[in-house]
Amino acid sequence: MWRSFRNPLTLAGILIIGALVGIALVAPLIAPADPTRTNLEIRFDPPTRAHPFGTDQLGRDILSRVIYGTRVSLRIAILAAVIATTIGAPLGIISGYFRGRVDDFLMRLTDMFMAFPRLILAMAIAAALRPSLENVIIAISIAAWPAYARLARSVTLALREETFVEAARALGAGSPRILTRHVLPGVLSPMVIQISLDMGGIILTAAGLGFIGVGAQPPTPEWGVMIAEGRNYITQQWWVSTFPGIAIALVVFGFNLLGDGIRDLLDPRLRGRGR
Repeated sequence: MWRSFRNPLTLAGILIIGALVGIALVAPLIAPADPTRTNLEIRFDPPTRAHPFGTDQLGRDILSRVIYGTRVSLRIAILAAVIATTIGAPLGIISGYFRGRVDDFLMRLTDMFMAFPRLILAMAIAAALRPSLENVIIAISIAAWPAYARLARSVTLALREETFVEAARALGAGSPRILTRHVLPGVLSPMVIQISLDMGGIILTAAGLGFIGVGAQPPTPEWGVMIAEGRNYITQQWWVSTFPGIAIALVVFGFNLLGDGIRDLLDPRLRGRGR
């Protein structure tokens, strides 16, 4: 069972994401300064022992802002994934189980949302709402739920033809009982895999929205906002944008490695190949 987690790349993903969670939990204890405190006397200080990541255009400590940014990114990723799954999974299960007109209506609704690239749709929704952290979560959730609906539907279509579902139906079990006791448990594993693979993309989307100004707003220490604030100084004060960018790349890489490991662990087709 744990063979997949002995893979060095999967272990690297676990360590990266474990570090992310740990930093988010103890951010007030390890951050050297208040991430929103300004001090124009030390603006654009390069990396030194006092400020390992340097300071930005307002004299704020970049290391502290990167550390607190882990909290923001983790909050967005978790809440957006939970909301998208809560919307998409039930719709996909209902669509795949009942089929017919219900399936046609729900899948055409899903197709409407999937006609747009996820980032473009999230950008449009976030732009229509007031720029804030909460609206970023809403925008990403609305853009992400169709993928979960499609996945839940495909799994449900296969499960509804299984012998144990037919047996439960023959014994007089109603649709609510079949859905909750037999179909939902079978959908959970693919959902967990999809969520783990999507977390990095959600963080990247949130950073993109912050970068263009329709996501989190200053002085929130969000990585995309930090990169946007430093883009005008990138040629000389490179550290303002570089360290938040490295944080984004590292966390997305970690979630991708972890998602691959969870997929190898939970996907029966890959287990059957002895991976």
